[in-house]
Amino acid sequence: MKVLKLSLPLFLAYSFSLSANENSRGLDAYISDLKQEQFKYDYQKNEADSSILRDSWIAPLKLNYSYVKSKPYVDELINQNAAIRMDQAIFQSGGILYGIKFASASKLYSDYTVDVAKRKMIKDAVSILMQIKQTDLKEKAQKLQIINSEINLEQKTEQYLSGQLDSGFLDDAVIQMNLVIQVLFDIQTAKEKLINKFSTLSDLSYENANIPNLALISIDEFLEHNIVLKQNAAEIEKNEYYKNVTIAKYLPKVSIIAGYNWSNSEQQFDSNLVPFKNNLSYYDYGVKASIPLDINSFRDIESIKIDYLKAQVVQKDKERELKALFSQVLHNIDNFDNKIKLSNESMGIYKKLLDDTKELFLAGYKTQYDVDTLNNSLKIQKIDSRVFEIDKQLELLTLYEMYVNNGE
Repeated sequence: MKVLKLSLPLFLAYSFSLSANENSRGLDAYISDLKQEQFKYDYQKNEADSSILRDSWIAPLKLNYSYVKSKPYVDELINQNAAIRMDQAIFQSGGILYGIKFASASKLYSDYTVDVAKRKMIKDAVSILMQIKQTDLKEKAQKLQIINSEINLEQKTEQYLSGQLDSGFLDDAVIQMNLVIQVLFDIQTAKEKLINKFSTLSDLSYENANIPNLALISIDEFLEHNIVLKQNAAEIEKNEYYKNVTIAKYLPKVSIIAGYNWSNSEQQFDSNLVPFKNNLSYYDYGVKASIPLDINSFRDIESIKIDYLKAQVVQKDKERELKALFSQVLHNIDNFDNKIKLSNESMGIYKKLLDDTKELFLAGYKTQYDVDTLNNSLKIQKIDSRVFEIDKQLELLTLYEMYVNNGE
């Protein structure tokens, strides 16, 4: 298993450097080598598809050859034909240039699509790792709750045996202890599920892998360096070039045509006549101009224009959606800050009570049970505060999934 340790400055530097088809090795370390290899092949396929699309305007050379032997009557006839032909467009009313630009824009869009999928997987891996660390803390807190329940049960048992309480209070103490133990089992079960999920995404050891400490970014930064918006912008550019390619398809086109032809015919006679042979070869070349008249040309162009206009609307709608997401994340972070504040205030109260109880214990007015219970309660509040801090990191991770600063 690999071990990952990232400091805050290093992680943020990694986050800022990720761009289309140039993913950060630091973030990549959170997903397994097999996952990374799959994404590598996705990028390679994008490159291959783009090259095919870029050079699609270059017409292929057509090579033909035929060999036919026949015997329709008494005599045998052999015909051979060969040809090489070229029909290459040299002018397509701008279609060639737009086609090359469309290929480049298509690759950029495809690379961003892979980037988005990769960032989603990295985010899932980091999120699960954060939840595992969070579950570790909850497990520790729950064990302290169990200790307090055991202390409470011991106190209730002593009070019941001394006649200070009836059996109902003792039953409640037993029930409460069983409940907190069951909660511990649930936490441990949830933790195992998270560990299994993490192992399917990452080669890292969850025990040794550190979770990143993310910082809050501004709304302007979030939108300016948002990989989803960059993907949508690439789609708009792609659709724009495709619109121009489609329009050019119905405009005049000029091509160079050329060819070389060869044929050979032989006829064998059963008599003493001399066999007949005929060999012919020649070349031809010229220029061809054409313009298609298609009843669906207007509909085809209109359909592509609609795709282009829709992509622009989708971009604006996505930006509004991301603004709402950012606002929700800020609201959630504020709530967790309030919970942390409340937990810190509770720690202050427990700390004061613990100090007073220790003094009363030394004076003989309080028991060791009281001291231990308050000490455990103070520890639980400290753990709760750390759990809420991870909750804040999970909220920020929602933003960092889409945040990519490529140095523009």
